[in-house]
Amino acid sequence: MTGRKVLMTFPVTETSHTLAEYRARGGYSAVSRVLNAMSPEDVLREVMASGLQGRGGAAFQVGKKWAAMKDDGQPHYLVANADEGEPGTFKDRWILENAPHLLLESMLIASFALRVRNCFVYIRGEFDVPYQRIQGAVEEAYAAGLFGENIAGSGFSCDIVIFRGAGAYVCGEASSLLSSLEGTRGYPRNRPPRLTVKGLYQRPTVINNVETLSNVAWIVTNGGAAYKALGTPASPGTRLLSVSGHINKPGVYEIELGYSWSKFLHEDCGGVPGGRALKAVIPGGISSQVLTGADAKVLTAADVESLALDHAVLSKAGSSLGSGGMIVIAEGTCMVHLLAVMLRFYHHESCGQCTPCREGMGWLHRIIDRIIAGKGRPEDIGRMIAIAKANDGTTICGLGDAAGYATVAMMDRFRHEFDYYIANGRSMNGGRLECL
Repeated sequence: MTGRKVLMTFPVTETSHTLAEYRARGGYSAVSRVLNAMSPEDVLREVMASGLQGRGGAAFQVGKKWAAMKDDGQPHYLVANADEGEPGTFKDRWILENAPHLLLESMLIASFALRVRNCFVYIRGEFDVPYQRIQGAVEEAYAAGLFGENIAGSGFSCDIVIFRGAGAYVCGEASSLLSSLEGTRGYPRNRPPRLTVKGLYQRPTVINNVETLSNVAWIVTNGGAAYKALGTPASPGTRLLSVSGHINKPGVYEIELGYSWSKFLHEDCGGVPGGRALKAVIPGGISSQVLTGADAKVLTAADVESLALDHAVLSKAGSSLGSGGMIVIAEGTCMVHLLAVMLRFYHHESCGQCTPCREGMGWLHRIIDRIIAGKGRPEDIGRMIAIAKANDGTTICGLGDAAGYATVAMMDRFRHEFDYYIANGRSMNGGRLECL
């Protein structure tokens, strides 16, 4: 763990996930303050003042989402999205394994602010240790009287359920998650209405991902203004980034938004192994567009030096921080093979509900596999770009859109590699797909 400001991360020990150690670090003091001295409106004001943005990819302001859910006296819900399935992203898993009580305390505070009686954690089906840790933390919290009826004599009651998914990537999308949580097929839903109007069981529901919610306890303890003072005016606070690929120190890092990308990669993460040149970076999981630099071929140190890690800067550069899964790619990697791996994933994970995505993902996968087999045709590139763009805005959820954006960016910024592969039936670097 590294970064200039540390809000959520801390030294990991064999017992850092337990209630005893979390309380030794001051855990659940924020809940005590909320229950004894704050109203739901007070908590909402602090979250609004913090400027906290969603950490799942969309970067929508959390306070505005919470304020959109109206309490009509009937059941309404809070759901933590722990279905972290984006390739290259594993920072929510870090929280679930090492700081599950941080999530639970923050969810208690959020439930209080939203006047929610029942909340849920929807966790990725493939997660084993994270599931055991969060389930164990829930049992500890109930035994300590932190969940259930009339918590600490405050009159506030809240119950929580941990729900394991069945392994579908698309269930990371909020409406698909709710469909699965209700026990039906994990299909995305058309919107409007928004989920804050009709969500779980057709009742108002707020869904935030694990990292987003885990900021709430710190915000309540230190104040929204203190959080807003971190980062940049447009991107306040800190961010967890999971870094993998061709990097000397892969792992999960906490950085203040606006942090130098060059310093982060070359100092904090140790740079590219073996002194090799940096070829490209996928900043926020494979659904975010690959960045290569101003000349659209090689990402030089100077190009990286000019960029900061915040939403506005990366958006202007043609990509995004997305889900925080940064994949570093060294010179010598075949981008044609890399795109083939990505498209195989998207084809496999399409739920099949929408025709453009169901047919388009399979079509893209078959074409890239034919190119890899040395049977590519000159018209394949234009056809793949057309298929990718045909998914833009024509599907219920964003899977088809994201796959299309990633495909077009890869083929646009490394067009020379695709042209060479089709013309020669092999990669420019001898057909290697370097291990990511």
